[in-house]
Amino acid sequence: MSLLMNIAESVQQVAEAISIAVGVEVEIVDNELTLVGGTGVYKGRSGAKEEQGLIDGNFIYAGVLRGRETMFVPNTSEYKNYGASIASDVSRELAELCTPIVADGSVIGIIGLVAMEEEQKDVLIHNEKDMTTFLEKMADLLAAKAAQKALLGYNEATVNELSTVLETTHEGIFDVDRNGYIKICNSTAAKFYSLSKEDIVGSHLSEFMPASPAIEALKTGTGYTESEEVYKTIRGTYHFIVTAKLYCQGRRVEGVVISFRDIEEAKKLAYNINSGTLKYTFDDIIGESEAMKHVKNQALITSRGSSTVLIAGESGTGKEMFAKAIHYSGIRGGGPFVTVNCGAIPENLLESELFGYEKGAFTGASENGKIGKFERASGGTIFLDEIGDMPLHLQVKLLHVLQNMRFERVGGNRTIIIDVRVIAATNKDLESMIAAGTFRQDLYYRLSVIPLRTPPLREMADDIFPLMEHFLKKYNRFMGKGIAGFSEGARRAYETYGWPGNIRELENAVEYGVNMSSERYIDVDAIPERLFKSAAAAPEGGQTLAEQVRAFEREVISGKLSQYGRGSRAKERVAEELGLSKATLYRKIAGLGIQPGRF
Repeated sequence: MSLLMNIAESVQQVAEAISIAVGVEVEIVDNELTLVGGTGVYKGRSGAKEEQGLIDGNFIYAGVLRGRETMFVPNTSEYKNYGASIASDVSRELAELCTPIVADGSVIGIIGLVAMEEEQKDVLIHNEKDMTTFLEKMADLLAAKAAQKALLGYNEATVNELSTVLETTHEGIFDVDRNGYIKICNSTAAKFYSLSKEDIVGSHLSEFMPASPAIEALKTGTGYTESEEVYKTIRGTYHFIVTAKLYCQGRRVEGVVISFRDIEEAKKLAYNINSGTLKYTFDDIIGESEAMKHVKNQALITSRGSSTVLIAGESGTGKEMFAKAIHYSGIRGGGPFVTVNCGAIPENLLESELFGYEKGAFTGASENGKIGKFERASGGTIFLDEIGDMPLHLQVKLLHVLQNMRFERVGGNRTIIIDVRVIAATNKDLESMIAAGTFRQDLYYRLSVIPLRTPPLREMADDIFPLMEHFLKKYNRFMGKGIAGFSEGARRAYETYGWPGNIRELENAVEYGVNMSSERYIDVDAIPERLFKSAAAAPEGGQTLAEQVRAFEREVISGKLSQYGRGSRAKERVAEELGLSKATLYRKIAGLGIQPGRF
């Protein structure tokens, strides 16, 4: 779309204002000789071509585009290069004064003052000089308006692109002004503090990072990289790896961008990279329950082909792990595995992210264009996570790509042929979405050539303890701990809990236990509180899970004390057998109400 077409409404307003001021008709075309605005016989003909659109022709407008100078034709019948006008079907042009519209050194269009009657012709002839000055001023006005609109469009596209970058990074981001107030916050940062972005923006950095070195960096003008920082706030204690980069206007520091990530997450990433667990196989998927064995067997068979797969399952059930196992265990395992989270990328950028774009495809586009995810995945697998969040207009294009394995980049006309396997995943009920009109039925059938369902943890009770031991081993390694296992009470709590967050929630709960435990075993005082709070109460007259665990602990400790005695050395022996410190044993004796007479 031309610069003048971008401001078509303003162009029409200017045309009408000029016509009223000078008493002749006005025609405004862009640099492709397309009518954008006009009065009289030109009004309502937007999109039509003057001079047949021949910008390399010999007619008057084509000449003005090339010559970049104002031209006056006092008598069109005597001017050999005056071609037929789009208005010739209803009226004849008698005279014309036209001037180029120049923005940033380029001609972006032409304003023409056109006489359709003898009186209007006399006006142009007798006021040519004044008319020319006025017309050139109007051309400058339109050029400025078009340039402003283009700049706003570029800025909007840039902001959208930067917002996408901020929202897809796994690090928290604060943009802090020179006075220490937070101007921008991404979703990851808000999640760290369990707040919304709106709750954080506008607050002073000290509310979230008290005495942050970043404030000092604003004064000294020196940023820093990968600093380990601990912050104690009213919301809790936070342990981050922080980088602070300053930005300036001239020599003046205007603010600082702070990127930070949880130190345990950083350790976890390092562990994954070092242990090679970023590439999953079916051996990496823990579980021997009937439900898990069934889906693993289905997925293993699926990996031998290249058909499209749709993995459905609740959040936290390992859909991406299954997708990777299918890829790396199959014939495409040596090719790329490319992941796209359809719910995390803004709708207006998702198409270019998937299919790429050509240079100049839209305002703010990279000069070199961009390769899309589908091209990058050619020869391998593309994993479309959260496919239920894909907007309807892109579902149509995706369907065509799945059927034909070819597409065109945004803003391009060159057909790109790909060889890619598609694995999609969703935690939504796509059939209900089809009924509601928010998901295409034909796309659903094309995606679910091979449907798989990852079972929720509540259907895999036999796998809970093996998963607990697997995650315990994992977090022991990267936290440098040597926790031997779980107390009987803790194990009962884990195995009885409902796990609405499935395997992901279980892993987080074990990680919490490894962090909180200072004993040889993870005990009930080192497990998340929700494991007790969310447990269902026992039948009427019975005990809750927490009460049963306390009763069991009381029974075990009392039995040991009865066996060894109540002296200090006896308690040391009891603590050693139970994997507790002496201090923890004394605390439990008091907390459980165990009386000396009991033993």
